[in-house]
Amino acid sequence: MILQIFDWVLLPVIVALAWRSLNDRDLFRAVIKFIALGLLLAVAWVRLRAPDVALAEAAVGSGLTGALILSALVRMRRREQAATSEATGGIEVMRRVSIGILSLALFAALCWAVVALPARPTGLTEASLARLSESGVTNPVTAVLLNYRGYDTLLEVGVLLLAIIGVWSLRRGELPAADLSDRPLLLSLLRVVLPVLVLAAGYMLWIGAFAPGGAFQGGALLGGALVLLMLGGLARRVVNRSRLLRAGLVLGVLVFAMVCAITLLLTGGFLQYPSGSGGAWIMVIESAALISIGLTLGLLYLGGRPTGGQGDSADRSSSDHA
Repeated sequence: MILQIFDWVLLPVIVALAWRSLNDRDLFRAVIKFIALGLLLAVAWVRLRAPDVALAEAAVGSGLTGALILSALVRMRRREQAATSEATGGIEVMRRVSIGILSLALFAALCWAVVALPARPTGLTEASLARLSESGVTNPVTAVLLNYRGYDTLLEVGVLLLAIIGVWSLRRGELPAADLSDRPLLLSLLRVVLPVLVLAAGYMLWIGAFAPGGAFQGGALLGGALVLLMLGGLARRVVNRSRLLRAGLVLGVLVFAMVCAITLLLTGGFLQYPSGSGGAWIMVIESAALISIGLTLGLLYLGGRPTGGQGDSADRSSSDHA
């Protein structure tokens, strides 16, 4: 009974917080409400018995995404001009009306999709669980991601790589100052939190074979550790090693593609693991993906290509010769 009351309270709070995060005139307050919304959504996913999605939502949807938006807000305010052009009242009203109509149309489409769902949907749940022992893992989510829909997972890792390539092609990143003499509390916190995050990421990778977890959740924790390193000004040496960073970023896609090629030679099908060795192949894929996901999510916070690395030196020397 208490949990039911909690669910009925949680739902309107989520809707109200989402509305306020979109309509708050103060952008900083809107970002804080968005971060809080992500945490509440993680609680909702737990209540829906989807702990894997809840972990990803808390780490990425609330944590890293909130840090990215805050970073973008700071950069935007720095670049604001003293004299800003004000939109006329009529244009502003039309913009708000258009956004409202589009939002209502999207809401109606979502409602129709939910109502159109069959009362007892016919899916592949029973068939997939019946052959779970052949997947090499006992966690159904991991089995689905790296057995039944391995192609989708490969494309997801590739999309992350394309995202960081797009960000690096736009601008150079700005690292915070490396002097922590005036921030002893932050330095003490990093000494405790960073090792815990790295250990937790490895634990999430290992536990993903038989419980909620996996490479994405562990990679989100590694990305958070890298963001903390950059905020503390301790990541300059790491970020400036451009060759190692690029190798780590492409590692997940390369290892995934190599496993596809090897399994094709051994079994005649992509990601059709040899009998009895599925768990080992999945661990190889997830270990490489953990590094790539962590580096990608962390470097997205930097907002551009790292400066001071070997690649940047080459760029500067070529421009000097030009």
